[in-house]
Amino acid sequence: MEAKRILMLAAALLPLTCAAATPTGFDLTRPEIKQFIADTAQRDQLPRKTLRALLRKATPQPKIIELITRPAEKVAPWWQYRERFLTEERIAQGTQFWLDHREALERIAAEHGVPPEYIIAILGVETYYGRITGRYRVLDALATLSFDYPERSAFFRKELEQFVLLTREQHFDPLTTLGSYAGAMGAAQFMPSNYRRYALDGDGDGHIDLWGCWPDVFASVANYFREYGWESGGPVIAETRLAPDPTFQIDPKNLELNATLASLNATGVQVDTPLPPATPAVLISAELQDGPSYRVGFRNFHVITRYNHSARYAMAVHDLAQAVAARVHAPVSGS
Repeated sequence: MEAKRILMLAAALLPLTCAAATPTGFDLTRPEIKQFIADTAQRDQLPRKTLRALLRKATPQPKIIELITRPAEKVAPWWQYRERFLTEERIAQGTQFWLDHREALERIAAEHGVPPEYIIAILGVETYYGRITGRYRVLDALATLSFDYPERSAFFRKELEQFVLLTREQHFDPLTTLGSYAGAMGAAQFMPSNYRRYALDGDGDGHIDLWGCWPDVFASVANYFREYGWESGGPVIAETRLAPDPTFQIDPKNLELNATLASLNATGVQVDTPLPPATPAVLISAELQDGPSYRVGFRNFHVITRYNHSARYAMAVHDLAQAVAARVHAPVSGS
């Protein structure tokens, strides 16, 4: 009899256990969610019931909150962060990717005035040349960050709204579209607002596909750079030497070009470049395993940081671009 009672109790508890393990959706009666629905419906002439129906199918993802609070580009030192992206495998794969898509890549790069190696490097750093484009539903990621991440909720609510509009314009299924934990999509990892603003039809087929159409991807990355002010033929980064007893101070969070080569030189930062002294620049911390090190970024460096607001990210893109370009343009052995 005792064994029978135990089995009956286990059977009674089983539905409760399963129910607890099943992810629950968002409570649509929360004031901030109701306000989002009302504002978005009014601003974009969308039925409220359509927005409610969509958000009812979103699932909170607590893991996303954990991931977004500790991004690698913010917590890893430069030398360690660089090692992740400047591997022999990533350089070799980038070289082969360039050669596989050479005609379209170089044509589009020339049209936009952006070197092909920087388009390649963005794809190499972001998604390993399109191999890793994200495993989270974009709807879940953006809803989680919109309503359960107060630090940046305003930004992500705008992106959630843009995602709704994007799915209607591009005929995406909002319930199956996958992306990063931050809601970035495709090989280029565009946020929804950037997809709507900067994505281009690179092959002229009347459709923009940033997952599988490489001309579209190349054109979109190049257009993003150009719209943010990429200077064709301009420098990105220069190395530095420090005079004895330099007097500079550096803000590791600063990405603005609020110094010049002349002002840096006056503090003991000597830059290896023939550029004019009045050239705008920013001093970057590029710490090595054995101690401090510094580099200087220019206008095009600042443009790369618009893709990801991190000096380490922009340096990784630059260094990967240079490594891949050197490999592509290396003399063929025996020629």
